[in-house]
Amino acid sequence: MGSFGAFVSAARRAGRLVVQPRMGMSDPRAMRAGLAATRAADATTVGTVTLDSYTRVGDQAAARRALAEGVPLNGYPLVTLDTAVTRSVLDGIQDHAFPVQVRHGSAAPQDIVAALVLAGLDATEGGPVSYCLPYGRTPLTASVENWARGCDLLVGTRAHGAEPHLETFGGCMMGQLCPPSLLVALSVLEALFFAQHGLRSVSLSYAQQTDPGQDEEAVHALRRLAEALLPDLDWHIVLYTYMGVFPRTPDGARLLLEESARLAVRTGAARLIVKTAAEAHRIPSVQENVTALEAAARAAETERARALPATTGPAAAPAADPTAAPVAGPMPAPAPGHAAGPVPDTGIHAEASALVQAVLEISPDLGRALPRAFERGYLDVPYCLHPDNAQRTRSYLDTDGRLRWSAIGAMPLGGIAELAHAPRLTSSGLLTALGHVERRFDAAALDLPPAHRPLGDGHRPPARAALPEEGR
Repeated sequence: MGSFGAFVSAARRAGRLVVQPRMGMSDPRAMRAGLAATRAADATTVGTVTLDSYTRVGDQAAARRALAEGVPLNGYPLVTLDTAVTRSVLDGIQDHAFPVQVRHGSAAPQDIVAALVLAGLDATEGGPVSYCLPYGRTPLTASVENWARGCDLLVGTRAHGAEPHLETFGGCMMGQLCPPSLLVALSVLEALFFAQHGLRSVSLSYAQQTDPGQDEEAVHALRRLAEALLPDLDWHIVLYTYMGVFPRTPDGARLLLEESARLAVRTGAARLIVKTAAEAHRIPSVQENVTALEAAARAAETERARALPATTGPAAAPAADPTAAPVAGPMPAPAPGHAAGPVPDTGIHAEASALVQAVLEISPDLGRALPRAFERGYLDVPYCLHPDNAQRTRSYLDTDGRLRWSAIGAMPLGGIAELAHAPRLTSSGLLTALGHVERRFDAAALDLPPAHRPLGDGHRPPARAALPEEGR
């Protein structure tokens, strides 16, 4: 079957950005077709099975009723369907060259993890903070206990020869208007929680925000902290294409997607979770997802070619790795781990380090430290209404489009974070800030020359090797 983490690491060594869709359908046949199309895309891909909302909140009775009545769900009902059904969805598609990850959004993932393990899967994502605070009113202490049990279940797959993988969602908190230092700190803290509970293969998330330079600095800060605090783990960074209000024009959406792919290459991120041109209007089709995957892969390849220094011969190929996807032609050089020029330091690493250190000083046990950090306000997410969040911090978008702190509450950032005296944010001001990226990229699309089109076939990455007929 192969390891999710090992596959991504091998692709990165080969100079390939792994691209991944958000995809989940309640009909098993449609889910299988979506996975098959993802695998067949002209890109280095991994599969996604995103679960429905009933499964996320543990309402399996409602999921069963919907299935019985033929009502489509907004994702795959993994816990409700028989294990044999899910195994048939994966059969002939999931293997060492195409690992599959389950995505959900649950503060109580035990049943989900148990079901995915039974189905032969061993990769998922989330976290005790990031899948609790934004999504409901589950007490943080309960979410921490639930996630500890979920980690234990996942680690148990190692007894059967698997190397389970768990991705933090902490770098995506609230999707937008959260200053990067807090996103970086939460991603690192959740990775430390996973490591504490026995995971050896993890990924650390960061969601593209409002300014590319600030994002570069943030991802480099995330990498520095991971290198210092997770030296014994197999880890990589996963970047999310912007999760806020998406451009409404197809060209604007494509420009934003391509910018996220370039950001991934410049910062050495190993994996990119994409969004499509349909995001502002509806759930995308399988073909729209494939189009987005291929567009991101082309943009990444072009950015890598632009960033690499000229050479007199082909790049040296890395040693063969049985977990790597089949590729055609010579291996490109590894993706650069940093931008071509120095990344300005505006204090993101210092702020994130202070937040992480403050939590670790509470207790070396993250299960104890995380809830106490929120009780004391050492961690405090702006605009998050969960009862366990102090709600004393505020952020705003400055005139340059960068996210900044205007109030830090009790967070240990005094003398580190530069506070701005921003005007009180009204509801209309909040909506204006939330639409900043949408407006910027739709406006940029208006300036495109009529002949501007996505990159042509000459820039497409090599196709994946032919699959057995039954795997298509």
